[in-house]
Amino acid sequence: MTVAQKQTLAAKVRADFPILSQEVNAQPLIYFDNAATSQKPQAVLEAIARYYQQDNANVHRGIHALSVRATDAYESVRDKVAAFVNAASRDEIVFTRNASEAINLVAYAWGLSNLQPDDEIILSVMEHHSNLVPWQLIAQRTGAVLKHVGLTETQGFDLDQFKQLVSAKTKLVAVVHVSNTLGCINPVAEIIATAHQVGAKVLVDACQSVPHAPVDVQAMNCDWLVASGHKMCGPTGAGFLYGKLAVLNAMPPFLGGGEMIADVFLDHSTYAELPHKFEAGTPAIAEVIALGAAVDYLTSLGIDKIADYEHELTAYLFQELNQLPQVKIYGPQPQSDGSGRAALAAFTVEGVHAQDLATLLDQSGVAIRSGHHCTQPLHRVLGVPSTARVSLYFYNTRAEIDLFIAALKDTIEFFSSIFDQD
Repeated sequence: MTVAQKQTLAAKVRADFPILSQEVNAQPLIYFDNAATSQKPQAVLEAIARYYQQDNANVHRGIHALSVRATDAYESVRDKVAAFVNAASRDEIVFTRNASEAINLVAYAWGLSNLQPDDEIILSVMEHHSNLVPWQLIAQRTGAVLKHVGLTETQGFDLDQFKQLVSAKTKLVAVVHVSNTLGCINPVAEIIATAHQVGAKVLVDACQSVPHAPVDVQAMNCDWLVASGHKMCGPTGAGFLYGKLAVLNAMPPFLGGGEMIADVFLDHSTYAELPHKFEAGTPAIAEVIALGAAVDYLTSLGIDKIADYEHELTAYLFQELNQLPQVKIYGPQPQSDGSGRAALAAFTVEGVHAQDLATLLDQSGVAIRSGHHCTQPLHRVLGVPSTARVSLYFYNTRAEIDLFIAALKDTIEFFSSIFDQD
């Protein structure tokens, strides 16, 4: 696909996202905060409205027409998500509110039942807080020991150190697939293979990979994988956990309530089969149905084509940022074609606080993220309290990058003039 064809595709796709046509501070919106949450196409917005306007009823519990339609729509999403990540069975997909809940589900249902004092949990210093805090809590309750993989010289995952940490004591490895701060793509297949050699289980945080590139859980061979719908064009309030069938079957329930039961007596209960054992209570029906619409949308575009286009954007973004001597980018550089890392850049500007930078860019209509991006331990390793982060998606364009770079240069010049006066 040529650059011109890609640009035509991006321009066509943008029309599907109503929010992108607005102005912010009298400037056209440039939305570069996609690692935090993505925008939603019209098809997703319509799916939410259609459920509430036509099919609003509880799922799994009624035989009237609305309930049947709602149940069919809800359960069809399980098949769509299973196909999207190539799960072996639809029963390996558990709907959660988000990836954080999915990780907590594994931590409490599997961790409390399987971890013993002195067992080791291997994480990395680049993990999102959602893949740190649950394991800290579980370690405190079980006596398990936390180990952390550091960074290479190019600020990627230190695979050599990881292999040194793995031992017969290792019972769990929980690792991010793509760092939301460094943008590095971690070698999860090799991580998983190494962990499995000592009988350890592996959980992969795929929040930043599933929306952007093909993910195949069977080829990866992970035991669990989590993702959030709101980062993949879906609504907030719906995410999913993938787990190998045998692993999920061996885990006790996480939450108790309606739907996750088989039979309830006054003094004990039996539990439903997978995946319902882990879906207590009335689910986020509209949100899950809309997540299905998002999966349909991404599938129709082709996740491989999305990845290819984002590579082109990444190459151009880094080409432009690398020309600014005041800018320091964290994480590895992309390959010449833009591959090898995510379409995001966390950076600092000499003499300018990240929050001030984001505030002034917002005045130009450019939405970026500033702060620690829920990776405080990583920022301590990097030696900075916060970074600015620009993160792209398939509806962004080279023209938007040009406008961002122009606004960034103006911001740098503004602060330089203040310092010169001082």
